[in-house]
Amino acid sequence: MLEKLFKLKEHNTTVRTEIIAGITTFFAMAYIIFVNPGFLSEAGMDFNAVMMATCFAAALGTILTAFLANVPFAQAPGMGLNAFFTYTVCFGMGYTWQNALAIVMLSGLIFFAVSVSPLRSKIIEAIPPSLKSAISAGIGLFIALIGMLNVGIITANNNLVDMGAITSGPALVAIIGVIITAVLMAYKVKGAIFFGIIATTIIGIPFGVTTFPDQITFYGFGTLAPVFGKVFTEGFTGLMANGLLALITAIITFAICDCFDTVGTLIGTAKAANMLDENGNLPKGDKALIADSVATVCGAILGTSTVTTFVESSTGISEGGRTGLTSIVIGVLFLLAAFFFAPIAGIVPSAATAPALIIVGVLMLGNAADINWKDIEIAIPAFLTIALMPFAYSISDGIGFGFISYTLIKMARGKFKEVPVFLYVISVLFILQYVLTFR
Repeated sequence: MLEKLFKLKEHNTTVRTEIIAGITTFFAMAYIIFVNPGFLSEAGMDFNAVMMATCFAAALGTILTAFLANVPFAQAPGMGLNAFFTYTVCFGMGYTWQNALAIVMLSGLIFFAVSVSPLRSKIIEAIPPSLKSAISAGIGLFIALIGMLNVGIITANNNLVDMGAITSGPALVAIIGVIITAVLMAYKVKGAIFFGIIATTIIGIPFGVTTFPDQITFYGFGTLAPVFGKVFTEGFTGLMANGLLALITAIITFAICDCFDTVGTLIGTAKAANMLDENGNLPKGDKALIADSVATVCGAILGTSTVTTFVESSTGISEGGRTGLTSIVIGVLFLLAAFFFAPIAGIVPSAATAPALIIVGVLMLGNAADINWKDIEIAIPAFLTIALMPFAYSISDGIGFGFISYTLIKMARGKFKEVPVFLYVISVLFILQYVLTFR
């Protein structure tokens, strides 16, 4: 049955490999179960309810991705987008969290309309090969930075980054984990990243980094009540209070960030794993956009911020995950976490998953070698794509700056025909987003 559903032999993989890949990705992104409700609870939402909504939305989006696209990618409420939800839309623009959920839903519906139209494939096909390589390399730096920040190898204060306290605590455990994982990979051990996570979790016990819950708490469906369906009963009340321009700005920002976070992750990660076809496109990758948009709409109903494709999917793909079976494993683990598994998932500390992100970052950065750095028309957009992802802490912004600079440089050189029509449109949309957001 699994072979018929996911075509394992055709993708040169096995059930065991897919299961290990799924578990690896889940543990690499399990932090979102606790971090997302932390952000949204600041806006007045119930922590436990958002935690349940986070798990259900992640499971829904990931399982949809498995059946619609048969690709090994996971989805969950996105980092950055949850911060935008709380600090910009709620605190900065004055919307209630119920209004913010309505804005998320509207952006998801727009994304869905794009995803089911011919535009869905044109979005991916319009990206030049050089920028696809740059997106992959940029994501590599981005996830490595996430890993280092999560454990304090690097710290960020007052918009500046610095070296953290690396001789103790999570940072030291993570560094040990990087060495262990690197050695396992050097010896070509199958499942090196997964075993690295397990080994680092164990090492973290004497350091006090790995902790165990006092009790396993059962969460029922009733836990969702404080946020479930509030988008319909309260979300659209007073939505126009700040004016049409403010509303459009919020909706466009959510939609563009979600779309290009997903596109960037799909293309960049798939390229690093040699999953793209001869035309540089991910087979059925456009259908993953449909799953993403549906999950965003349903996530708003459940009571959480925008759902997007997670860059941590690259950890499972690096373990050999190639089909939707990997995504099914991830989705099932999120469902288990929704009811009683969350405290168990929390046993694996950030110090154990950070090495996986750093190692995968190394692998993905290798795609920068495919860029012709001697051609300045390509080098500048590629560099901006790579640099802006970690520096702006946003995959979407990296793509935006890459697209805009590529288009403008080609136009200035009179090479209008070398720019796909759709790239002109996307560049204009990014420019409008920045004008509206930072006006």
